[in-house]
Amino acid sequence: MAQYLMAIDAGTGSVRAVVFDLDGRQVSVEQREWTHLEDPRFPGSMDFDVEHNFRLVVECISGAIKRANIAGGEIIALSTTSMREGIVLYDRDGKEIWACANVDARAGNEVSQLMAISPRIERDIYSVSGQTFALGALPRILWVKNNLPEVYEKTTAVTMLNDWLIYRISGILALEPSNGSTTGMFDLNARTWDPKIANRCGLKDDIYPRVYESATPVGTVSKAFADLTGISDQCLVVTGGGDAQLGCIGVGAVNPGQACLFGGSFWQLEYNVQKPVTDKDCRVRVNCHAVPGLWQYELIAFFPGLVLRWFRDAFCQAETQLAQQTGLDAYYLLEREARDVPAGSNGMMCTFSDAMNYISWKHAAPGFLNFSLDAGKFNRGVFYHALQENAALVTLGHKQIVESITGHTIDRILFASGASKSPLWCSIVADTLGIPVTVPRVKEATALGTAILAGVGAGVYDNLNETAARLCVHEKTYEPSKENHEIYLELFERWKTVYRNQLALADQGLTNHMWKAPGI
Repeated sequence: MAQYLMAIDAGTGSVRAVVFDLDGRQVSVEQREWTHLEDPRFPGSMDFDVEHNFRLVVECISGAIKRANIAGGEIIALSTTSMREGIVLYDRDGKEIWACANVDARAGNEVSQLMAISPRIERDIYSVSGQTFALGALPRILWVKNNLPEVYEKTTAVTMLNDWLIYRISGILALEPSNGSTTGMFDLNARTWDPKIANRCGLKDDIYPRVYESATPVGTVSKAFADLTGISDQCLVVTGGGDAQLGCIGVGAVNPGQACLFGGSFWQLEYNVQKPVTDKDCRVRVNCHAVPGLWQYELIAFFPGLVLRWFRDAFCQAETQLAQQTGLDAYYLLEREARDVPAGSNGMMCTFSDAMNYISWKHAAPGFLNFSLDAGKFNRGVFYHALQENAALVTLGHKQIVESITGHTIDRILFASGASKSPLWCSIVADTLGIPVTVPRVKEATALGTAILAGVGAGVYDNLNETAARLCVHEKTYEPSKENHEIYLELFERWKTVYRNQLALADQGLTNHMWKAPGI
C-alpha cells in the first residue's frame, strides 16, 4: 500500500487540504473559501466561525482523499498550518467559546488601556517576547475580558488556529512555538509561555496549554473525525506551525543566516538566527522558527499583492477582458506592458507600505507622485511597474534593518508565493536589493513545509534539514543588474524622504493613513 502525507492549511481567505507523496510531489488539493464576518456590535471585529469552518475543513480532507484516488488509510500522517494571530478560547469542557481571525482589529481601546499600566510596558514585553501590541493576543484577550466578561470567566485555555485544527482532529489540546510566539505571551528564549506577561497585563496566567515543538506527534486521528472524513484513525497527528515559518521550511530555509521573502497579499521578509536578540528600537518582530533551536526576524510590508489586485480591477478592464477572451492571465498582460519600463519608472514613486516600525506601525495615504501628463512616459505599464518597485524598495529597507541589527550582510534571498511567479517582479527585487534572488520550484511552499513536518513526525524522514534540502528544489536564480541597483539606491533615498513627508500629512489628519496599528 502506498503512503502519503497530508497538509491542512488554514489561510486568511481559504482552507485547503493537500496530499503529497513521500517525494514531496503534490498529489491532490481540495480548497474552500471562507469569510470572517464582522460582529455589527463591535467595529473592526472579525469573528472566526468554528462550527461552519470546521465543516469546510471536513469537506477539504474528504475531497482531497477522493481527488487523489487513494484510500484514507494510505495517509500515514498529517500536520497543520494557519494564518498567524488568529486565536481560539475554550471552556473547561474543551468547547470553543470565542474565536477571531488574524485581521481582527477591535481592540484599539485595550491597547490604550495596556499602555496606561506603564509607559514602558510594550517595550518591556517586546524585550522578552519579540512582540508589540500591534498584532498580538494580549489586547484581544483583554477586549474579551472588558466586553464579554461571561466568556472570559469561562475561559480555561487559548490556542492558535493551527492548534485548533490539531484539537478538532485528534482531541489533543496543545500548542507549538512558531505560531504561539506571535501571541506576545511567550518567552522567546525558553520557547514557551511566560505567565508573568499575562499577569502584568491583568489577565489570567493559567490558560496556556502544553507546548510541543513543531514536528512532534501528539496523537492519532480520533474515531469521530475518521468517520467524518474517511481518513484512518491510525493516521498520526503532528504539530505544525505558522504559515510563514512553514513556508520557510517549504523553500528549504532551515539554517541560520538564510533569508526568505514571501510575496502575497502581505510581503514578509524572514531571516533565520540562532539567538533571539530583540531590537533595541523595537522595529522588527522576532518569532520562534518551526525548526527547534532557530528564531526569525520578521519584517512585513502591507498589501503589495492586494494593491496590484486593486490596480487591475480599478484601471485595467481591457486587460481583464482580453484575459477572459484568450485565457491569458491579466497580470501577465500587464507585465508585458511594463517589462520595457526603465528602472525608476521615469521618476515616479508610490506611497503604499512603509518599512516596518513595529513599535509605532503606520502607513501614509496611498499615492502616486512625480508623474507628468505625458501618456507616453506615464501609462498603465509605468504605473504597474512603479507598484512593483514600491514593494521592492520596502524590502530593501527591511534588508537594511536586519543587517543593522545582526551585523551580517544578506547576500542572497529565496523568493516564494504569488509574486515570485512574475519574472519582472523577481528581476526588480534582485536589482533593488543588489543580490541574487532564487525562486523555488514549489511557489506555494507552506503546504509542502507542513507535509515535511508530518513526515518527520511520522519517522518517514530522519532529519528535517536534510529532507528540506532534498525536497525543496530551486527553479531559477535572478542575478542583479549593477546599473539598475545604483538607480534603485538613489531612488530609495529620495523615496524615504518623500514617504516621511507623506506620513506627516496623514499624522496631521490632512490625509488618511492606509493602515495603522490599534492604539497608535
